[in-house]
Amino acid sequence: MNPNTRRFLTMFALIFSGEAIFSLPFVVARVFRPTLLDTFEITNLELGTAFSLYGIVAMLSYVPGGALADRFSARSMMMASLLSTALGGILFAQIPSMFWLKALFAFWGLTTILLFWAAIIRATRQWGGSEGQGSAFGILDGGRGLFAALLASGLVALFGSLLPGPIENATLGDKRAALSVVIWIITGLTAMAAALVYLCVPDEGGGDNEPQSSNKIDKSQLSEVLKNPLVWLQGIIIITAYTGYKGMDDLSLLARDSFGMNDLEAAQVTTVAFWTRPFAALGAGFIGDRLGGVKTIMTCFILMAIGDLVIAAGLLDPELPWMLFMNVVITGAAVFGLRGLYFAIFDDAGVPPELTGTAVGLVSVIGYTPDIFIGPINGYLTDTYKGALGHQYFFGVLAVFAIIGFVSALFFQRLSSAK
Repeated sequence: MNPNTRRFLTMFALIFSGEAIFSLPFVVARVFRPTLLDTFEITNLELGTAFSLYGIVAMLSYVPGGALADRFSARSMMMASLLSTALGGILFAQIPSMFWLKALFAFWGLTTILLFWAAIIRATRQWGGSEGQGSAFGILDGGRGLFAALLASGLVALFGSLLPGPIENATLGDKRAALSVVIWIITGLTAMAAALVYLCVPDEGGGDNEPQSSNKIDKSQLSEVLKNPLVWLQGIIIITAYTGYKGMDDLSLLARDSFGMNDLEAAQVTTVAFWTRPFAALGAGFIGDRLGGVKTIMTCFILMAIGDLVIAAGLLDPELPWMLFMNVVITGAAVFGLRGLYFAIFDDAGVPPELTGTAVGLVSVIGYTPDIFIGPINGYLTDTYKGALGHQYFFGVLAVFAIIGFVSALFFQRLSSAK
């Protein structure tokens, strides 16, 4: 096979699988949050608790998953992860009770992280080579963003078509049946992604011909990464950026509670955010390769803080929906720009390629802790302070994290420049 064609197919498989794996636990709740709460007859806080269980299991999986990714084939690890995640989708489509919903999210915390996350990051770093890290991760997240935007747009249209009439007249049973079909479709796409990985991702895991390391887990490798202060700063950058990303889960509820939109209109607000992702991630990746990844990260944090503060201060007029959409585009561009870059600075942190998986495990166990606490914070604030006020408090919290992220990136830049 032509090397360029092989590289294209490898990246395509990484993009498709990289978004499909998280569609069941996250996309349904992000796009259809009001409908999901009504259908499962749960509160936002209860859903946040389920997300917390996902986050706890995921946190326990990052480090061992990173070590495994340094030693085993990315293709086999990713296939196992995708198939097991799709099995969970079968239960999800049955609209289970709260007990089983919590168990399902805990299960997904294991399946989506232990065998998948570090493997795809290692494969992407290998694909990009020494001179194209920003481009590689920008293409990955930008491609994932395009897939997510197309998926969200298609699912919103499908959901509306499955209802017998206007959504205002739809019964709870109508919404439940439509949401179940949406979940079945995502489940099928997740299983399809496993087949794509098998066909397109080279067995060595990243597209190079480097042999696999010994299967013995060397504790000295973890120690080497732990002693690197830049890795810890990278973890803080990720946690603050990912907090902003998780905050976007609130957009559909914000649209309903503050702007009086119905479920379909609220879902369309989130879909707009999805459409900013491919352009922001790709743009940030290429800009990062030319102007510096850390400088671009700092700019994104400034934009994210401004967007969050606008909502927190109540500056959006409920009578002018275009203000919400404009804010979503600007904040979304910053959030997704960060996602396209925060794994592209391993070279700046001085992490050798052979320790990529181990480093990914460490920064991820720090960086993705918002999976544990953001859901309950959002649920508590929006359930306790009804209407727009709870959302304003929540976006105030997000703004604080964005400012911390900017300061962390500033320290990262100074420390890496002094090396």
